[in-house]
Amino acid sequence: MTFLTQTNKAFKPLMIRQSSLTRLGSMLNTAVGNSKKPANGEIQWCFSQVKGTLDDEITEADIISCVEFNHDGDLLATGDKGGRVVIFQRDPVSKTSVPKRGEYNVYSTFQSHEPEFDYLKSLEIEEKINKIRWLRRKNPAHFLLSTNDKTIKLWKVSERDKRAEGYNLKDEAGEMKDRGVLTGLRVPVLKPMELMVEASPRRIYANAHTYHINSISVNSDAETYLSADDLRINLWHLDITDQSFNIVDIKPANMEELTEVITAAEFHPTDCNHFVYSSSKGLIRLCDMRMAALCDRHAKLFEEAEDPANRSFFSEIISSISDVKFSRSGRYMLSRDYLSVKVWDLHMETKPIETYPVHEYLRSKLCSLYENDCIFDKFECCWGNNDQAVLTGSYNNFFRMFDRTSKRDVTLEASREIARPKTTLKAKKICSGGKRKKDEVSVDSLDFNKKILHTAWHPTENIIAVAATNNLFIFQDKF
Repeated sequence: MTFLTQTNKAFKPLMIRQSSLTRLGSMLNTAVGNSKKPANGEIQWCFSQVKGTLDDEITEADIISCVEFNHDGDLLATGDKGGRVVIFQRDPVSKTSVPKRGEYNVYSTFQSHEPEFDYLKSLEIEEKINKIRWLRRKNPAHFLLSTNDKTIKLWKVSERDKRAEGYNLKDEAGEMKDRGVLTGLRVPVLKPMELMVEASPRRIYANAHTYHINSISVNSDAETYLSADDLRINLWHLDITDQSFNIVDIKPANMEELTEVITAAEFHPTDCNHFVYSSSKGLIRLCDMRMAALCDRHAKLFEEAEDPANRSFFSEIISSISDVKFSRSGRYMLSRDYLSVKVWDLHMETKPIETYPVHEYLRSKLCSLYENDCIFDKFECCWGNNDQAVLTGSYNNFFRMFDRTSKRDVTLEASREIARPKTTLKAKKICSGGKRKKDEVSVDSLDFNKKILHTAWHPTENIIAVAATNNLFIFQDKF
């Protein structure tokens, strides 16, 4: 009964404290330059917008913890460590202008999760949003899943631009009328009002994970989704909140025998029976739910043999996969470990078909990165809109792009210095030793407190969103 009471309270539209992403004056919008792409066909990226304050003082609650475009790219959602979700909507004028511009305005802000305390385990549960996943749109409203360490919520985001007036039993102030004075019945009418965007939780999925949730993924059947923690993966039906099916359980009978944990999991974009999960041992397992109810036995195992020449004390740590993503076509997978990003063909398990070093110059710095715990940072990766490019983050607010066709790569920076109109992003070069050239950045001067862990790429256009601590940078190709 207590749970029902708390849940019903949570179902009311939310009024919350303001996030730094929505404060007045925190947005810098710029026009995009009207130049042409270079003759070599490479994309030139330029600054479009930055969300959030550019102050030196950073509030912990404002640090962005996830970024996600919806399926048509018109909405962009971010979650932060304060438990808030901020949704940006594509500016209609920027979408239809020639050339198109990737400009987004604040659409809705709501408090998704609150800090909790597990009294049985004497454990604090943070409000930080770990993942956001959009559901495919079926009606005028939008739906998304958000999760913290323990609880997943299904949110409905809807618009209201009309209100009913002319009630029989209520006056204009909403007070009840004396029924004795009623002389007739009238039909209420709908009248226009200022557009209001409401966010309300439609479902709350709780008490199914013993360990911290690291992944959620919506199935292509649009009816189910999975959630993964360190040792288990559960399958949920979107309409059922009090029951889930455990489809992967790698917890050993004796916890002292534990050798690996689950780091990420995702459903195949078209085959509703297939999903993958990655582990801290650098393995990716493809599972088929048609084979058995409990998918402890994988259908395919993707693993690259380690080069003995690179074996070191840190090998197991840096081989841990922090993110895995299916390509939009479903033919390939993208995985990210500490030093590299790899492309896998689902038809070849023995090794990746492409390996791109992200920051190989840090290999000599692993000892100091271990001491300051940076070696445990979990970088995400994402596919380009046509599966021909990949994007991932690095330190010093650098992010890396790799063109699969030309095999070229570029290092770009998300910083306040480039937050100016018509600014084209210039490639950064890192000097790992020897004499440093004028335009190079020394590896010793990199700021490891500035890191880009979360990135997203528009599903159909060359627009990317990059989370740099408490700022969300939006870049697009320069026409």
